[in-house]
Amino acid sequence: MTKVRARTAVLTLVLAGLASAQTLTIEEYEPESTLVTAEHPVPRAKFPVIDVHSHHRGNTSAEALQKIIGEMDELNLRVLVNLSGRYGEQLASTVKNFRGRHPDRFAVFANLDFTGIDDPDWGERAAKQLSEDVKAGAQGLKFFKNFGMSTKYSDGRRVPVDDPKLDPIFEVCAREGLPVLIHVAEPAEFFEPHDRFNERWLELKLRPRRKRPAEPSFEKLIGERDRLAERHPKVNFIYAHMGWHGNDLGRLGKLFDRLPNVYVDVAAVIYELGRVPFSGHDFVVKYADRILFGKDSYAPSEFPYYWRVFETRDEYFDYYRRYHAHWQMYGLGLPDDVLKKIYYKNALRLIPGIPAEGFPE
Repeated sequence: MTKVRARTAVLTLVLAGLASAQTLTIEEYEPESTLVTAEHPVPRAKFPVIDVHSHHRGNTSAEALQKIIGEMDELNLRVLVNLSGRYGEQLASTVKNFRGRHPDRFAVFANLDFTGIDDPDWGERAAKQLSEDVKAGAQGLKFFKNFGMSTKYSDGRRVPVDDPKLDPIFEVCAREGLPVLIHVAEPAEFFEPHDRFNERWLELKLRPRRKRPAEPSFEKLIGERDRLAERHPKVNFIYAHMGWHGNDLGRLGKLFDRLPNVYVDVAAVIYELGRVPFSGHDFVVKYADRILFGKDSYAPSEFPYYWRVFETRDEYFDYYRRYHAHWQMYGLGLPDDVLKKIYYKNALRLIPGIPAEGFPE
């Protein structure tokens, strides 16, 4: 090849690279940090963990369960709480499958059947079914995110989170000592305009179905949720996903101070605590009795990111889902007594029927 032709080829490659850079979309942009810091990956939690927020099909095979147990052992996950227990025969079958095979490794929560909610006696029927589910082995009650947003009466009216029609159900929870893990609303940004100011713009671009309509608004749903907890002070409520207040720890702290029966899990929101290593550390230490570990989707490769945020003081490391958070993570470096509370002590205190043997003091 002549020198002229060689220069032409090089120039073509350079121009092609420039053109590619100029047409690169934000979805494609994944810069690699040049920052060099000490790294301390944590493949296994320092203390045994109870994951209070997990989802598994009731008909999971014996072989699949055994595989999960092996993965749990590697991560130091002592107990998984399956929130998708359903009700009636399905609940009983799920309990038999999970707790029957591995009584020390799984817990199961019941769910409600909203069929016939228009009926005047629906609340009493649902409460009776929950009592039967407790006898069948349910250890708590889980409300999914459709409750408050898309659960409706036959005339199209939305069933509000604090609808008095559900009071008989919460009376059962108070009597039986059942915790209620409740998912209300979605991140506040999902309710806001999808524009250049929205911090979750990328996620909504890649997952457009997550965008929420203006009504019911985030604040309306949160208000209903908190009034529900206030009306039932004898029921322990665990707000899923830090109640979607992980981005406003001051607000969450005031909520804790006002409602002593409210707790939160950290499922799928570690990216919030992981970006505030100073205030996040202080908040978690102050409210260590009110925070429980949860992961949500069961993915063994993702748990070590939680261990690293909680246990180390590492700086500026990647999060496992870029569309959730376009920022880097920092470790909180929590003390052992706080780790124990978040990892298992709070769960043992709130969820009945989990054996305490084998957990450190």
